[in-house]
Amino acid sequence: MTITPGPLLQSVNNPEDLKQIPMEKLHEFCEELRQFIIDVVSVHGGHFAASLGVVELTTALHYVYNTPYDQLVWDVGHQAYGHKIITGRKDSFETNRKYGGISGFPKRAESEYDTFGVGHSSTSISAALGMAMAAKYKGETDRKVVAVIGDGSMTAGMAFEAMNHAGVANTDMLIILNDNGIGIDPNVGALKEYLTDITISPTYNKIKDDVWNALL
Repeated sequence: MTITPGPLLQSVNNPEDLKQIPMEKLHEFCEELRQFIIDVVSVHGGHFAASLGVVELTTALHYVYNTPYDQLVWDVGHQAYGHKIITGRKDSFETNRKYGGISGFPKRAESEYDTFGVGHSSTSISAALGMAMAAKYKGETDRKVVAVIGDGSMTAGMAFEAMNHAGVANTDMLIILNDNGIGIDPNVGALKEYLTDITISPTYNKIKDDVWNALL
């Protein structure tokens, strides 16, 4: 069964192609990317939720940053379907997780855009910090490093240790917290309660709505 991507997605074989799409059409591109993931995974298998939840984020990161020179580190490999499609693996995406096909996770040997071999989970901050420190010591002051981590992964000790180190390392890195409240098991503990308090804060939600309306 041949699954044909939408016209905007058809035109994108790498992040440079993505950057040619006018910003006002990016929401259409995201709709096509999300539908393509759904169609392919429905037929060939894979994981739906994680990648579908970061379609807009994935598109924005590759649109704004100079990947692969700027390095993106995904915390949970299941999030990387959109990333793989944008970075040259659209035509082979139907082989995802099949023998002889592309990996279901980011894999360094598969693409220069896959900066770290990711499974699951809580490793993105420490990996990104290592990359950022390497760039700093090499004098690559223009290189950016981004770690994407979810609220479930953030509760692991490795993530806390990495944040503790990152706070004093004076490196150029960005940590994006994808606080979607979704995990295999419910989150518990003080950090979960703190993040919940933020997301239900009237002040936070007013600022978020104001920013959203300003971007419309």
